[in-house]
Amino acid sequence: MTLEDRRKAYRYGISAEKLACAYLRCKGYRILAERYRNAMGEIDILARKGRTLVAIEVKARKTLEQCEESITPWKQQKIARAVEGLLSGQGAVRGLANAHQFDVRFDVIWVAPKRWPRHIRNAWRM
Repeated sequence: MTLEDRRKAYRYGISAEKLACAYLRCKGYRILAERYRNAMGEIDILARKGRTLVAIEVKARKTLEQCEESITPWKQQKIARAVEGLLSGQGAVRGLANAHQFDVRFDVIWVAPKRWPRHIRNAWRM
């Protein structure tokens, strides 16, 4: 993969995350953070709906089938560790006081060209 290919893929991923945020807002979610990072890992989108804190992984590929194949157990564990770090107080997020009192859910949004984003709720549990 060339440097230009990597740059295109990066820009495509960022635009997919922006699209996912807009999609979630339309569904009543409050976006707390985009591209959240702490010492434990990274979360593409951190959102809240009611008393539920939602860690959302966004996958942008050429097809929805490729999106589905891209969520590995290793990636799931990395996201779960980032949430654990957040809940233990590593890295504050505005609008998330008393985070330990929230229910936590792991979702995925798949993005493919010329398709509506597909939101998978409770994609996995930890």
